[in-house]
Amino acid sequence: MSAPDYPQPPAPYPTPPAQPKNGLGTAGFVLGLLGLIFSFIPVIGLVAWPLVILGIIFSALGFVRSRSGKATNKGLSIAGLVLSVIGLVLCIIWLATAAKVVNEVNNEANRTVTVHYEVSGTAKDASITYTTFGDGSASTNQEQPKALPWSKDISTKGLLKGGSLSVTTGTEGGEVTCKVTVDGKETKTAKASGNFATASCDGF
Repeated sequence: MSAPDYPQPPAPYPTPPAQPKNGLGTAGFVLGLLGLIFSFIPVIGLVAWPLVILGIIFSALGFVRSRSGKATNKGLSIAGLVLSVIGLVLCIIWLATAAKVVNEVNNEANRTVTVHYEVSGTAKDASITYTTFGDGSASTNQEQPKALPWSKDISTKGLLKGGSLSVTTGTEGGEVTCKVTVDGKETKTAKASGNFATASCDGF
């Protein structure tokens, strides 16, 4: 007697292929691109720091996934890595530049200079006015020397430092010359002659 025919079991369904995990590589590219764009903008470029750092991390992970066959966007991951590295380099350059500027401003604000005011000439009744400013303040003084030449040394410091010097002849007229020297370097000089004539040395 022949064995009974039993129905054959259905063939198993084929396992669907695994979906590529491209999320990290894509995210790394987007972050790297945004970070690179922001890194060109002063001040606003501060937000580029986390973007490019995350861009490097995600792009590197995306590249590792593509190497292991879990992702298919190897080129996009490499592009994101390149953009992120360039953005990071620009951020470092901006940071170094900003630090240098801050240091130079701080040094200039704390630098003390010696301002030498000098007036010479033939005028016998000259009136001298000099103003010196620094450290956010200014002082103005006026003198009428009995005879010329006349000079005065004043030390000042601050981010904005300078002053002015003017000399005016009186009723007897004559010639006057004003000169300003800052730390031994002549910065301004002017001459005037006649009655009530004024020589001004300012803007230094």
